[in-house]
Amino acid sequence: MAEAHDDEFSRYVKEARPALRRTAFILSADWHEAEDLVQRTLLAIHRRWDRLEQRDKITSYARTIMVRLISSDRRTHRWSREVLHPLPPEPEPQSDPYALVLDRILLLKALAGLGPRQRAAVVLRYWEDRSVEETAWVMGSEGSTVRSQTVRALAALRTALHAAHDHAAHDHAAPDHAAHDGEKAGAAADKAATAK
Repeated sequence: MAEAHDDEFSRYVKEARPALRRTAFILSADWHEAEDLVQRTLLAIHRRWDRLEQRDKITSYARTIMVRLISSDRRTHRWSREVLHPLPPEPEPQSDPYALVLDRILLLKALAGLGPRQRAAVVLRYWEDRSVEETAWVMGSEGSTVRSQTVRALAALRTALHAAHDHAAHDHAAPDHAAHDGEKAGAAADKAATAK
């Protein structure tokens, strides 16, 4: 009995599937969604296959199921459409990985240039994220001392980092000037050689 049931349903699927796919595509305007819709429709029919008496009206019943499924999906916001673009979006420009290393080296040099108490105040306050009171307790001083040490240390760090940044920018620009000066010298030498 079950084998006859499965054979009959398999024959129906083979015959009706192409027409159901076309109908599903017209309803959804997307082949992938149409395939899902056909699968869900056939699953619903399979569950009721034994109880369906008018086999000649199964295709119209399948279309009714399909319309109800897609209406339900869209009404309950379970369905969402992804907008596909012909090209992927441009990736974010990658920052220079060596710039982070250079920044870290510059920061460590600037920290090394601070006095021990100023360096301790900055490291405890900003690296370890401690409060003024905790930092004062660790350093064995008053909160006002920690605040003043921190202000002075941050000012010294800003000055040192700006100077290091300006120096690094000058170093990167210097080869360009040298190359430009070299081109000028080469052009002058060419002029002098042709003038003789």
